[in-house]
Amino acid sequence: MDNLFAENIKIGKNTVIEKNAVIRGINGKAKNIVIGDNCYIGEFVQIICDEFTLGDYSKIQHHTNIHGYKPCSIGHNAWIGQYTIIDSIGGVSIGNNCGVGAHSQLWSHIKYGDTLEGCRFLSEKEMNIGNDVWFVGHCIVSPIVAEDKSMAMAGSVVTKDMKYNEIYAGSPAKSISDKVGHQFVERSLDEKMEMMRTYLQSFGNDDQILLVDKEADIHFDDDKTYFNIADRKYKKTGSDIEISFMKFLLPAKAKFVPYIN
Repeated sequence: MDNLFAENIKIGKNTVIEKNAVIRGINGKAKNIVIGDNCYIGEFVQIICDEFTLGDYSKIQHHTNIHGYKPCSIGHNAWIGQYTIIDSIGGVSIGNNCGVGAHSQLWSHIKYGDTLEGCRFLSEKEMNIGNDVWFVGHCIVSPIVAEDKSMAMAGSVVTKDMKYNEIYAGSPAKSISDKVGHQFVERSLDEKMEMMRTYLQSFGNDDQILLVDKEADIHFDDDKTYFNIADRKYKKTGSDIEISFMKFLLPAKAKFVPYIN
C-alpha cells in the first residue's frame, strides 16, 4: 500500500485501511507499526508515530490524528471517534476495551510559550489510560492516569487522574459518582454466563463457540473458540464464525481479548 511508510510493519487479517489514510514516522518512515486483526482505519486518518500498535477489532474513525515522538499503544476493541486528536509527544498507552468519543483531544505535552521570556509552561508526560475507560465525546484530556473503568462525560476537561470506576464531568472535571453512580456495576459469574448464553442463542447457538468459566476447561489444541466469562478472554482461532460472533458482541454487548499462547 502506498499510504503506509514503515521499516517494519505488520497488518492483521481482515483489517481495512482506507486509501487516503496515512501512516508514517515523524521524519519519514516509522520504525515499527503493528495493527491487529479485524481493525478499521478510516478516511483521512493520520498516524504519525515512529512506534505505533493497535489491537484486534479496533476502529479509528475518519479524520483522526495520532502523532508524537514517543510510542503510542492502543489495545484491543478500541473505538476512536472521528476528528479525535491523540498526542503522543510524551507517550501514550491506552488499554483494552477503551472508547474515545468524537472530537476528543488527548494531550501528553504542553508547549508553545517562550521560556526565555519566562513562560512557565513546558512539559511532556506519559498518558496512561487503563482498561474499559470511556471518554464519551468532546473531551479534552491532560497527561493523566485514568484507572480501569473510569469515565468522563461529554465535554469534560480532564486535568487530574481518574480513579477506578469513577464518573467525571465538568471543567475542570470532577467525580460525580456520588450523584450518578458508577460506569460499571458488579455482576456475578452466574449472571454473566446467563447473559452470554442469551447472546449466543440470539447469534445462532453455533457449536463452534463454547462458553466456560475457567481456563482449565479450554482445549487449546482443537479448532473451537472458547470464551472464558471469568477473565474476559477467548481462545483465538480466526475462524469465520468466531469473527462474526465477536462483531456481534461489539461494541456494547461484551468485550473479550485473546489469550496469548
